[in-house]
Amino acid sequence: MSDALWVVGDFAWDVLIRTNAPLLTGGDTYGEVNLTPGGSAANAAVWARRCGMPTTFVGKVGSDRLGDLAAEDLATEGVESCLLHSDAQTTGSVAVWIDHQGERSMVSGKGADHYLLPSELPRERLVNAQHLHLSGWSFFSDPPRSAVREAARVAKAGGASLSFDPASFQLIESTGVDRFLSYIRDLGVDLIFPNFEEGAVLSGERDPERIVPALAERMPGTRVILKLDANGARVQDGPSGGIPIPPSPSQLVDATGAGDAFAGAFLAHWMRSQDAVEAARFATSISAWVIERLGARPKPDVDLRERIAQHRWTRGEGDAS
Repeated sequence: MSDALWVVGDFAWDVLIRTNAPLLTGGDTYGEVNLTPGGSAANAAVWARRCGMPTTFVGKVGSDRLGDLAAEDLATEGVESCLLHSDAQTTGSVAVWIDHQGERSMVSGKGADHYLLPSELPRERLVNAQHLHLSGWSFFSDPPRSAVREAARVAKAGGASLSFDPASFQLIESTGVDRFLSYIRDLGVDLIFPNFEEGAVLSGERDPERIVPALAERMPGTRVILKLDANGARVQDGPSGGIPIPPSPSQLVDATGAGDAFAGAFLAHWMRSQDAVEAARFATSISAWVIERLGARPKPDVDLRERIAQHRWTRGEGDAS
């Protein structure tokens, strides 16, 4: 297993449902239905590896065929895995509804990924991690919250840096902003990757230039990387509203997993360069490629390989295959 980037959290299978026209209540329409690998944490791990960063994923799946396929998927992607298997729960699954305009909504089932326990963590390996990435999906219930919080403590004790993706503005609102922040404030988060809605909920602001410093004030010592979809991103730079990162041209087909791709690509760059602005530019390009295709992890093509190969911090260290 690699000691570079570690990701602890959810692996789930996405049931993608994409309509070609609006679906009326009680009505019918044609579209596409596909089963694809997903899970916010697993997606970020795969994208970091595709962008050249040696990555290890820790998660929990069922003792079922979908759990076997999860291990095969991660191996195919070149991600080292430490998968725990549950006889009591099935492998996680998520219904992903993609409307005719490309926007997505999700309903997550509580599979094995929601039952990772602190005692199941590979502590002797985690303590050697260079960086640990966590997803908010692991913080909305306990378990697995206690497990990922323990993973953060173990990794930080060994000198690792830590990043966090808030994951869901709706579930943050349901949990309560102050309560949600209490789960992560004491962990020593170095980087946080909210999208606009998550940043707005966490900061209480609606202007991106105000979201960045307001959230940074609520999380001292944490650098805010605000994902703005079609408007690019903003990177915290001192007490200001952040440095704007222009968007990469793209045509929205499916927004599923774009934020995970951004996080994985950002970390693959930043862990080598420590340059958050250039890492955000790179991540914006990768996430723009993702939204033009269906699913969180579309099959790499020539365009993606060129985007990765053109970047000097990843050239020659990942094959995006």
